Amino acid sequence: MALEDVIRDPAIDPARALGMKRWIDRSNQERTDMVEYIDSYFLDKYKNVIPSPDASINTESPAWAIDRLSILSLKIYHMREEATRPDASEAHREACARKLEVLLEQQRDLSRAIEELLEDISKGRKYMKVYKQMKMYNDPSLNPVLYGQKSGQ
Repeated sequence: MALEDVIRDPAIDPARALGMKRWIDRSNQERTDMVEYIDSYFLDKYKNVIPSPDASINTESPAWAIDRLSILSLKIYHMREEATRPDASEAHREACARKLEVLLEQQRDLSRAIEELLEDISKGRKYMKVYKQMKMYNDPSLNPVLYGQKSGQ
């Protein structure tokens, strides 16, 4: 069972939940670092492309779009499980099958959008920037609870 599911159990032991939450936070920070690393790759790959004067920036970078695609893949996996779960009612399986179709359509659309974005960047129709996430709550020098602990507050 996924930790994101387990942690939502209203009867979970608070100490266990805190341990899971911290593991999830570390994992999410690693994911964010990886996304930024992948975007650095794309920046380097397209560094010699001269954007056209009317080039625009996308609302998200290629790697963040790929990250969304990976999250969508997880949703598809779990929705497919629900749509075929033998102990669920027929109504539940049918509702999940409809949701699965929507998720699959989103996957096709997002995949196509990523391909088009990369093509547009390579042709200079779009340009990209990488903005570091700068998640303050993970940084001991920016989170008042964490830096308060260091100064004995």
